[in-house]
Amino acid sequence: QVELAESGGGLVQAGDSLRLSCTASRGTFDSLTIGWFRQAPDKARDFVACIRYDGMTYYADSVEGRFTISRDNAKNTVYLQMNSLDPEDTAVYYCGRRRDYALGHNPSSYEYWGQGTQVTVSS
Repeated sequence: QVELAESGGGLVQAGDSLRLSCTASRGTFDSLTIGWFRQAPDKARDFVACIRYDGMTYYADSVEGRFTISRDNAKNTVYLQMNSLDPEDTAVYYCGRRRDYALGHNPSSYEYWGQGTQVTVSS
């Protein structure tokens, strides 16, 4: 059993930055791919970015160039640096661990999820 915990969310203004963290509070990442997703009220959970064990990354078009995902395998922690935040980025952000080593945007390929951290961007 793996438990993930997100942190770092908050209320910021448009143009500000935030860094989210995803840590395995129980279990490990086991070298599998870790992804970030977000979910706004009454909307589906959308892919944001993911990172493979070796550092290869994949981003949603909406965040490419503004967000950066990284990981520290020794600390079982994955980060999401979010710059130039926009009110459209407001959502609960979740991290998840994939079942495999691939890069991908389908939430059904991720088997463990954290509880989420709220990010609110005001205009």
